[in-house]
Parts: sequence; structure tokens; C-alpha cells
Amino acid sequence: MTEYNYWKIFPRMPKKVTLGDITVRDGFQHLEKFISTRAKIFYAEEMIFAGCRNIEVTNLGNPYLMPQFGDAEKVLAHLRGDRFKARCKKRGIDADEITITAVTIREPGVDRAIALAKKGVGPDRCLMMVSTEEEHHFANSGLTLPEYWKECESAIRKCRDAGLRMCGTVSTIWGSPIAGATDLKDAVEFTKRWLEIGATDIEHADHDGSASAPDVYRYFSMILDEIPDTSVHIAHFHETKRVASASVLAALQAGICHFEGTLGGLGGQPANFLDDCPVPGTGAYYYEDPRYVGLTCLEDMMVQIDEMGIEHGYDVDRVLWLGRQLERSVGQRLRSEAVINGRTLKEGHLKFARPGLKTLKEKMSETPGQKLPAQWAAEAVLPNRYRPGSA
Repeated sequence: MTEYNYWKIFPRMPKKVTLGDITVRDGFQHLEKFISTRAKIFYAEEMIFAGCRNIEVTNLGNPYLMPQFGDAEKVLAHLRGDRFKARCKKRGIDADEITITAVTIREPGVDRAIALAKKGVGPDRCLMMVSTEEEHHFANSGLTLPEYWKECESAIRKCRDAGLRMCGTVSTIWGSPIAGATDLKDAVEFTKRWLEIGATDIEHADHDGSASAPDVYRYFSMILDEIPDTSVHIAHFHETKRVASASVLAALQAGICHFEGTLGGLGGQPANFLDDCPVPGTGAYYYEDPRYVGLTCLEDMMVQIDEMGIEHGYDVDRVLWLGRQLERSVGQRLRSEAVINGRTLKEGHLKFARPGLKTLKEKMSETPGQKLPAQWAAEAVLPNRYRPGSA
């Protein structure tokens, strides 16, 4: 007989996960509209109050290239301030348990993070990124892969000396938006290289939505066979074909227990236009339609995981409310379906029930809850040709 217990079929699948929020950084970096400092602080705070303990809030690269993050220090300073800590304490949240991350693609960004840390307003964790496909890597960093690896090694030493953690991202695992297909073995090797030079955790990224569920399961099974400590690994999926939820499920089945996403599925390549002015960003967009760029919707992923009975630590309804507010902040309908449809309610939606069912059942002499004719047997008798082993 078929095994019906999901966790027996997939024994590595977790019963508790960590869901990181990267809306304020990755989500906002793609917008061609400046999001106010007050709004950035609002969404960071509210996601923390809703249960987030791993949050990415800014990019410490050159603000001339990405002016969306010209307020990086203000956002970080607020999250290190006494007012925010007091608000956390009032809600029973230990501010020291919150990991605040800033992206630092190049070493000057790391230097800036360290300088801010010395002032008491720095991040807990920095992030640098390599792509297994070099054209994509060059578009993001301006360096060859060998040059960049050496820079990462230097930056990690600086972080370690300053008491900061470094996340190493591996991108284009399942394919590149520039050069196409890639080899999963390269990403496994790059993961090992990150850990060899001192990265504290690894973001495994599908930055263009190339991943298919079978390849996601295959890759993360390869990773956990080689590096079984699940606390090291983070799954990061983009949504370009409406299949990211399948990738999330496949990663869960393989044993991954840390995911990240953005409210509304915002995000993607840094914008090269902001408000009324062209800006450098990372150059020309490497896609043809901006509607098909973005991350896994955090709201939808959360509902998916919640309804699987997997613990996650969030107030789901609060997050859905925040998703609806974000649509107002951005000024457009975003990609989350859950913000409209909500969670599946076990009690149903009886306000939509049609009148008259009870009266009709009484008229037909049917008992409440009766679903079959009274004269039928209690259980169906399946015709022989449909029974197991009949073929």
C-alpha cells in the first residue's frame, strides 16, 4: 500500500522552518519609485512585530548607483535605537535575537558596514554574491569570478575581525538569464568554497526563476548529502513562471528549513530608473518585461507552509494585512494571491451559504449531515475491474 504520511515519504522534511523577510532591500531595489525612509522603517518594524527574526533591510553599496538605499544609515540607526528596542520589549521581543542584514556586494560596502558597526548602528550580517555563470556575475559585480573570490576572502576576514557574519550567496544555480543553462555541480562546489573561506551561511539563489521542482529537489539533496547542517542553508527563489511554490515544496522535501521572500513578490535586478531620473543600477535590464520579475511572495509561501502544519513563528493574518498595505505604498496590485483569498478556513465561509438547505432536507426526510440515500450500503462496493491488481 502507498505510504500516506508525508514525513515518512520525505524524512528530511522539517516540521519547523525559518522564514526571512527581504522586502525592504531586495523587494524595494527593483522599484522605479523611491520608498520613503519612514515606509522602509514601518515595514521592517511591522514584519519584526509579526514574527520575523531574520530581516534584510538595505544595501550598503554606492548610493549613486542605487539611490533607493541612500537612507541606509537612517534605517539601520532606527533599528539600533532605544525607541525600537523599547517597542520590541513591550511586545515581548528580544531585540538581540533579531538578525539584521545589509547587502554588501563589493568590499567597500563591507568597509562601510564595519564603520557603521563601530558607531553602534551596523548590521549583524553582510552578504556577498557569486554566480556560477560568469556573465551574470560580471553584470552584478563588475569583476571576474577569480578576482571576486579573492575580494570575498579579504572581506570575510574583515567581518570576522569586526564581529560581523557574512552570508555567501550562490546564484544561477539552475540557470542564468544571460547565458542559459548551468551545472548543479558548480553550485555545490561554490557552496564549499564559501564555507572554506569563512562564510557563516549560504543563500542558494534562483535569481531568474529558472528552477524546476525536480532540479530543486536534486540540488538540495546533493547539498545536504555533502553539507548536512541545515542551519547553514537558505533557499531563495524568484517567481517568473508561477512555479516558485513548487520549488519551495521540493526544497522542503529535500530537507531545507530556511527560506526567504518578499511581500507581494517584489524584487529583482536593481532599478535603472528612479522617480523622474535614470540611474545606473546594474545597467540595462536583462529581461524584456518587468512584470515577470520578482521573488517568491512571502505571504503565499507563509500560507502554504502554515497549511502544511509546519511551524514558522509568524502572525499570518498580520502579514497578510501588511501585504495589502504595501500595495498602497507601491501604488499597484502586487503578486500575492493570499492577501486577497486569505487562508483556507476550516470553519468555511457560511455567509455565502444559500438559504433553504435545512428546510429541504427536512422535507425529504433526510437527517442532518446525511450525504447518501438511506437505502444505499454504508460503504461502496467497487466493481472488480477497478480494484487494485485487476489489470
